[in-house]
Amino acid sequence: QVQPVESGGGWVQAGGSLRLSCAVPEHTIETYAMGWFRQAPGEERDFVAAISVSGDSRHYGVSVKGRFTIARDNTKNTVYLQMNSLKPEDTAVYYCAAGRNIAIVTSKQGYWGQGTQVTVSS
Repeated sequence: QVQPVESGGGWVQAGGSLRLSCAVPEHTIETYAMGWFRQAPGEERDFVAAISVSGDSRHYGVSVKGRFTIARDNTKNTVYLQMNSLKPEDTAVYYCAAGRNIAIVTSKQGYWGQGTQVTVSS
């Protein structure tokens, strides 16, 4: 079973940075496109970022473009989300997703992790 596992969430002041990590135990991520989504209380799960299998293609949600960066390190079997210039509105549970291609990931049809909480205080 493909089960992404997120880590790196926490509390940070506005303007600060956090880096989230996502691994897929017992699977090699080099054959998966990977992505990040987030969900605030009472809101829908929104797209944050995605990276293709090759790493050549990256997509970002409008609200995070220029502040967040998605990257993959296949040697460490891990995908990262570097979050800079964080704002209180970035507060949410962040979910990692894996899929056979980037379209599956961005359409929310992939495999999901359990999520990690990110809280940004003003």
